[in-house]
Amino acid sequence: MNLVLVGRADPALTGLLQDAGHQPKTLPLERLTDLASAGAYAAGIVLVDLRGQEGLPPGVAALKRRHPATEIVLVASQLDPAMMLEAMRIGVSEFLSEPLKQGEVEAALARIAAKRVAAEAAQVFAFVGAKGGVGTTTLAINIATTLGMTSPGNSLLVDLHLMGGDAAVYLGVEPKFSVVDALENPDRLDETFFRSLVVRSRSGLDVLASADRLVGLQFDASRIRSLIEFVARHYRYVILDVPRLDPMIFDVLESANAIVTVTSQEVASIRNAAHLSHALGQRYGRDKVKVVVGRANRLAEIGREDMERALGTGVRHEIPSDYRLALQAVNTGRPLTLDNHNELSGSIQALARELAGLANEKNGNERRSGLFGRLAGRRS
Repeated sequence: MNLVLVGRADPALTGLLQDAGHQPKTLPLERLTDLASAGAYAAGIVLVDLRGQEGLPPGVAALKRRHPATEIVLVASQLDPAMMLEAMRIGVSEFLSEPLKQGEVEAALARIAAKRVAAEAAQVFAFVGAKGGVGTTTLAINIATTLGMTSPGNSLLVDLHLMGGDAAVYLGVEPKFSVVDALENPDRLDETFFRSLVVRSRSGLDVLASADRLVGLQFDASRIRSLIEFVARHYRYVILDVPRLDPMIFDVLESANAIVTVTSQEVASIRNAAHLSHALGQRYGRDKVKVVVGRANRLAEIGREDMERALGTGVRHEIPSDYRLALQAVNTGRPLTLDNHNELSGSIQALARELAGLANEKNGNERRSGLFGRLAGRRS
């Protein structure tokens, strides 16, 4: 990881970093904001030397907002609790104070390295609907359930609808806490506290649910981004059910390995999906954005080729419509993919394996089947 040392020129600190295996680039403190500029290259680690300074420079928050994956280490003459709390809310997790010792510097850098390895191993999938009623939450919870069965106790569904989300109902759980509790308490967000907020479903999937109370606060993007980065360090699979009516949410999906836009065979939904996929592709890269058709009907007036022309991109997967099964699953709080004997379940499981890069099992019920499977097979 490339390291930038921001602050006064201190040969002793530079020597400690070099002995820890780094060749830091150095910048004066007044140029900290340069690192947060739109065209700035994202450093792996920025070590900010605040010795002789009062308070936390605003450039620290700006840097973390612009480059959330950049790890920031603060160096101070002594650790001020108020400043530490402010820094932790921004997303700073490492602090060093005088007297600086080689072992403490190496330990802080080692923790950062371990955290990055864990985050890189995680897979984060975000699901957003082009329109209400296209089956986004149904798809998200069933993908999460499928991946949860491949990695029991190591998969998490986050309902990012701050209030009024349905994931808990669909999974048949009654959470005591919610995503709002996590966002309201960034200074308490460690593994022990977080585990007290989630509830485990019958399938072994952990759920951070939507709130069932009125939420008076507006949370900025940095808090939500920090939450996503935190959970990615503690779970193998993280599935995000993303509200489509909150534009701010679309600024926090840097950590996502794939952003799944769910649409239906309806003109308004396809139009919205085209706009949404284009915007997300410009922000995060076209390869990350996958268009999936929910509740697909082979007899619909608008077919796959029509949709692809309108979308300007390929349809990654089609989930067949089965209203009776879907309704039964919601009413019983039992995800569809817990039953492996129908086309709908098999189609969702196939998509889950494709997203996660898991080898396809040679199980007839889990293969792509029916007309949609045959069409997809010919086109692949």
